[in-house]
Amino acid sequence: MRIVPRDTKFYAMFVEMAENLISGAKLMAELLGDFRDVPERVRQLKEIEKHGDDMTHAVITKLNQTFITPFDREDIHRLASTIDDVLDLLNAAGERLVIYKIAAAPEAARELAQVVVRQAEEISAAVAKLDKHDTVLGRCVEINRLENEADEIARHAIARLFDTETDPISLIKLKELYETLETATDKAEDVANVLETVVLKSA
Repeated sequence: MRIVPRDTKFYAMFVEMAENLISGAKLMAELLGDFRDVPERVRQLKEIEKHGDDMTHAVITKLNQTFITPFDREDIHRLASTIDDVLDLLNAAGERLVIYKIAAAPEAARELAQVVVRQAEEISAAVAKLDKHDTVLGRCVEINRLENEADEIARHAIARLFDTETDPISLIKLKELYETLETATDKAEDVANVLETVVLKSA
């Protein structure tokens, strides 16, 4: 009979991080869906991202203070870091809206933000079951599927830009916005890969 040491505090910390990620993803999606008060809402996104940084630091500090962890130390570190990476990319996309003075939210950017919201919700649902492993692998499959969906959205959007955008500066700005949001979906897939690794190691 195998006894698995548990520290429920780690699980609770990851649940909190995932919920914060949902908050950031939803704020970005709401901003792109209702494009007003952009600087203020980007500032709010930055606050969420800073809170995420603080939680990541708290996980790493606890990891350094804990002798027995509920799963591999390297996976705890990777899980905290990859969740934080998604939020960092959302914040980077928000900053580009302000710095580049983007005047209107492109449809593809709204679609990509919605994909991140759905991924964040799947991450949250998976993390909530991580101590029991229920449904986690299925959630990971869905996160990966959503990343493929985002790839398609970004690829078609960038192709349309080169076909229709006559201002090269606008093209560069929008292309970078699309790529930043699409990279956020890649990072969400990285989270799924860590979750899958945790479950399979414990099987």
